[in-house]
Amino acid sequence: MDRVKILVVDDESRMRKLVRDFLEREGFRVLEAGDGEEAMELFYRDKDIALLILDVMMPKMDGWQVCREVRQTSKVPIIMLTARGEEQDELQGFELGVDEYISKPFSPKILVARVEAILRRTRTLDAAEVADAGGIAIDKAAHRVQVDGQEIELSYKEFELLSYFVENQGIALSREKILNSVWNYDYFGDARTIDTHVKKLRNKLGGKGNYIKTIWGMGYKFEVE
Repeated sequence: MDRVKILVVDDESRMRKLVRDFLEREGFRVLEAGDGEEAMELFYRDKDIALLILDVMMPKMDGWQVCREVRQTSKVPIIMLTARGEEQDELQGFELGVDEYISKPFSPKILVARVEAILRRTRTLDAAEVADAGGIAIDKAAHRVQVDGQEIELSYKEFELLSYFVENQGIALSREKILNSVWNYDYFGDARTIDTHVKKLRNKLGGKGNYIKTIWGMGYKFEVE
């Protein structure tokens, strides 16, 4: 990829250097910030940042605060790093619109793979495609979703998940298949990642959230009633 800008935010300089070295090796341009306030200054100053990698625990302004502020004006993909690995942290991250969640310690190669997967999916959306299913209109070029003509706000991953469901209407999809297709990497963990996103997606779709059927013991199926 050609010098895509990524903002790495962590108060540990060694961690920033580790992540930066691996990303730069793959051709990315890396900007660094040591705390949340510095991160927001860089984010507002540089409009070409394609992705954020945020540590949770930082001085002045933590990762959650940065995520909340960014999400007020931007849908730029966000990867959160945490040393805790607690379920509540992960669920809070998804509630705030985090796209990926990685617990320390982690493999830098896996981090790079996830960065590339997110950016690849962001860049390969078909600009001409507008999908419609039972009153849900998905404009991939504009990254917009409307329900009965009213626009709704979705995170990057919620948008990708809904698009995948609509593209596979009537097909029973296992959680493993959804993870491999939407998250686009080998995921090691349990199903709460998908279940959390589906729950939020259903809520945002209102009555049309019923289109997403639960197949007990397997996964989900999108079916217009």
